[in-house]
Parts: sequence; structure tokens; C-alpha cells
Amino acid sequence: MFSRSLALSALAAPLLVAAAPAPAPELAQVEAHLRAVSTMVADFSQEDRNGRVLTGTMTLKKPGKIRFQYEKGVPQLIVADGSSLYFIDYQVRQVQRWPVGNSPLRVLFDPSKMESYASVKPTADPRVISVEVHDPKKPEYGRITMVFQKDSAAPGGLKLQGWVALDAQSNRTTIRLTNQRFNGAVADSAFRWTDPRPQGRTH
Repeated sequence: MFSRSLALSALAAPLLVAAAPAPAPELAQVEAHLRAVSTMVADFSQEDRNGRVLTGTMTLKKPGKIRFQYEKGVPQLIVADGSSLYFIDYQVRQVQRWPVGNSPLRVLFDPSKMESYASVKPTADPRVISVEVHDPKKPEYGRITMVFQKDSAAPGGLKLQGWVALDAQSNRTTIRLTNQRFNGAVADSAFRWTDPRPQGRTH
């Protein structure tokens, strides 16, 4: 069964600050890409530490909206409505909530001052930029590493390929994106969800 803790480590760990300064050119290119993206729709696959893979569709819209719709038969949903990020488990009828600003997903919506919380990591491929978000003073928050590939046809010349999350217990979760589509029309209704709790309603 799908691991809730792994999903949360990948998608809802707190945004971290005070990482070592990163080389300016690469971070500037990442920032330019993120600023140029107003919406994105992509297919995703999620692999946990045991090699189990789930798939689905990710939909993003600025400011602050994102949805991870898992494949049919997986009774979980992750969605942000512009202010809060929710993990909804329809099987056990539970909802967990965090401010969007306390998630590493924040950088997708507001990449300003990236040098204060992100660092560029070396890669073997010059076409790939890897950006790590990590606070060494708070190892319990784990690490998030985003991977971008250079693509002249994509906004800002980059395409987000996914990210790797490593939590404090060294549990690794990998998110891979494919079939990325940028800056198309996305309705706000795409980020509505039904509350499974008693007295729940549609948000």
C-alpha cells in the first residue's frame, strides 16, 4: 500500500533556509525558468524506498496551486489551493494540512532569494542542473533535490524533470516528471477536492 510518510517527505517537508551559497549562473537560470512558468501539467511517477511505483498527473498554477492526482485505485490526493497544502486519505477519511509557504513546493511558485535556501550540486551531464534544498542545522527536515534539464523550447530554457526527497531516517522518495506542458489554460476548479471527514464538504 502507498506510504503516506514517503509522500509527505517528498511533497510536504518544510521549506528550509540558510543553505550554503550557490553558484549564481545556474541558480539565476533556474529562477528565470520558474518565473516564466505560470502553469504546468505533467505526468508523474513516484518511487518509494522499496521500489514501489505509483503514477498520476501533476497540475500546477500560480499562485500557490498544485494537485497530485494519483492513478485509479489509489485513495490519496495531494492538493494546494493557494494558501494551504493538503494530504487527503480517502481510505481512512483523514486530512492533513500545512501552509504552502512551509513546503519546498514554495520555490515552484516564488523562486525569489533562492540563494538563501538552495545550492547547486554538480552533475555528470552539463545539460542537467541539480538544486538541493537543505538546512544542516535542522537535519530532521531532510533534503529535497530538484533536477532540471536544459531545453531551449521550455520556459527560461529549462524543464523540471522531478526531485528526490531524503528524510531524516534516510528514506528516499523519487518523483519523475514526463510529458510536461507549460503555460496552458488551467481552471481553478482543478484544485477543488472533497473532504472525506464527517460533515465534510467540497473545497
